[in-house]
Amino acid sequence: MSKTSHPDPEHFQVVVVGFGPSGAVATSLLGHHSIRSLVIDRQREVYDKPRAIAIDHEIMRILDNLGVADAVLPHVAPFHASEHFGADGQLIRRIDTVPEPYPQGYVPTMVFTQPPVEAALRAHAQALPGVEVCLGTEVIDLDAAFEKVTLTLRADDGTRRIVTAGYVIACDGASSGVRERLGIRLTDLVFDEPWLVVDMLVHDAALAKLPQNSAQFCDPQRPTSFIIGPGNHRRWEIMLLPGEDPRVAQTPERVWELLARWLTPEDATLWRAASYRFHALVAESWRLGRVFIAGDAAHQQPPFIGQGMCQGVRDVANLVWKLKRVLDGSSGDALLDSYEAERSAHVRELTTRIKAIGQVICERDPVAARARDARILAEGGGKPRTLTRQEIVPPLTTGFLADEADPARGRLFPQPWIETAQGRARLDSVAGAGSRLVIEAALAGTLPEGLLTTARAAGLTVIALASSGAAPVAQADITVAECDGVVRDWFSACGRAAAIVRPDHYVFGTAADSPALAALIDAYSRGLAARTPAAPAAPIEHALS
Repeated sequence: MSKTSHPDPEHFQVVVVGFGPSGAVATSLLGHHSIRSLVIDRQREVYDKPRAIAIDHEIMRILDNLGVADAVLPHVAPFHASEHFGADGQLIRRIDTVPEPYPQGYVPTMVFTQPPVEAALRAHAQALPGVEVCLGTEVIDLDAAFEKVTLTLRADDGTRRIVTAGYVIACDGASSGVRERLGIRLTDLVFDEPWLVVDMLVHDAALAKLPQNSAQFCDPQRPTSFIIGPGNHRRWEIMLLPGEDPRVAQTPERVWELLARWLTPEDATLWRAASYRFHALVAESWRLGRVFIAGDAAHQQPPFIGQGMCQGVRDVANLVWKLKRVLDGSSGDALLDSYEAERSAHVRELTTRIKAIGQVICERDPVAARARDARILAEGGGKPRTLTRQEIVPPLTTGFLADEADPARGRLFPQPWIETAQGRARLDSVAGAGSRLVIEAALAGTLPEGLLTTARAAGLTVIALASSGAAPVAQADITVAECDGVVRDWFSACGRAAAIVRPDHYVFGTAADSPALAALIDAYSRGLAARTPAAPAAPIEHALS
């Protein structure tokens, strides 16, 4: 959209600060909802070295909904099982993925190459109508008043521009200028360890020298992680010991010394080496009036199960569907408060779990490390047990959800493969990814006349699950037959036969019978229709230069 096609070319419904993965996904989601948006970033080009390395099926499902999955998948590979080795080199446990049929229609955990994936996300967002992209540009002043946000921008050639926005989403990274200037503090969840991250492109002939699965070497002498990336990409994350200079550690000479156990300089090309402090930090506030923070600006966690980028994409997927409803008048501003309530609690719980894994890996005392190994093996009955990465990621526990007694509220709803005339297809590609009521055909057939009409009036697409070859369910918008029984088994496990699913694929609530479903639809409608006005906030005026 050109600037002149809008009554006020310098006003945007939403401004996104930061065009990394979280900002690019936020911008694409806004563009798909036809929300007029501006995204800015200091950098003109995508950083050409890998940083994030893992995504999961929840994130790939979102990318598929956006229509960008096909551009991303060539740079993605399954995440191999991670084998944990104890103080004496023995296998103590494995962390793997759940077996097929996969619950979200994709391999549950994947590795990826960030530069081309980030470039694909940017290109997709930039091509959407209603989206303007301003690269080589930073925010130097921000005034968040009750009715709008005014931003002063400065391009890298020194030119300035003033724009206004209904809302701002700050995805400007761990050192977020927006967060710092708004005075939003970070809560330290008490994890702070120095590590060196090394990315190598390993020559074909040397691949056999390396572990054939990803690994955590829980060696008290030098805890180390090894990750198999796409193609010939291999990553090491190496704990730095007291007294080691992180600047020296990332020099090529020292890197090769640290990797001598696995490789020589003739075996691989050093792609990147960077020293980091692995933190566990969460923002005390995620919203200040019309300004939201997301991604690394709102939280940072150790990388031990590869959830950093996933968390940022979850943030913006959670926020944007709510912003869309508020902007089009379907819901009141109070719905936006559920963003922080849901995401902050989720991030804190997952970070706590990741931190616990990290503390196990980082144990430096040999006696304590051997006791740890014995305890972990005992938990598996004397043998290494296998955990899944998916059971480590918690559900939502608070926010825009049904009653706490609901056994499935806040969980991700499955995406099965379904039968179509053209062959197998993922559910979202056939039924869409908006707000929906998914119901088993057997229950749908017992409902009083008009209940599904009430569901549609609440903005829900009604999807009936029937057996193969069954007649379409009356009043349903679409009747589908799944190929592998994923949703059937999910409903059976929680003792339910219907679920209201939000646009971010999280379950609002479930029902087992007609009266419960009627109450659930009513609770959903009333919750979304709440129009509590936003409390006036004191104007925020901060120079960001």
